[in-house]
Amino acid sequence: MALSGKLIGYVEISKSGDVFHDLLRHKPHEMVTIAPDKVHDCELHEGERGAVGSVITWHYTTHDGKRKTSKQIIESVNEENHTIVLKVIGGELVDGQYKSFTNTFHVEPKGDGKVATWTFAFEKVDTSVPYPTIEMDYLCNLIKDLDAHNHAK
Repeated sequence: MALSGKLIGYVEISKSGDVFHDLLRHKPHEMVTIAPDKVHDCELHEGERGAVGSVITWHYTTHDGKRKTSKQIIESVNEENHTIVLKVIGGELVDGQYKSFTNTFHVEPKGDGKVATWTFAFEKVDTSVPYPTIEMDYLCNLIKDLDAHNHAK
């Protein structure tokens, strides 16, 4: 069994990519009011919100009811294709489960609509560590909630 892996999740969305890109990059704290059952806090530790090199900690609850944290650094941003790359540097994912863990979010066209894509690239500490499907389900469901909220506006 491989220790390195990649997991990709897709969610069809009704809004353009710039809405999600702006929310994730510049206004992540607004997710607390949009999806309070999933996101509890988004702390900025270093840098400016949305800037490459900024460090933030997410406090969240996954669909299995577990409260978790994820400290991340923004590694890169691409405005044109609405991409944000976040490297996990603290929290449950990298404390004993994964040697490295990177989340990439981007939005691309699909037919007449758009699709939001999460890509996880990771290295597990050993073969007993499961694939991060709980985290992928969580983020895909969060995007659905954010899309429903933005669609209702």
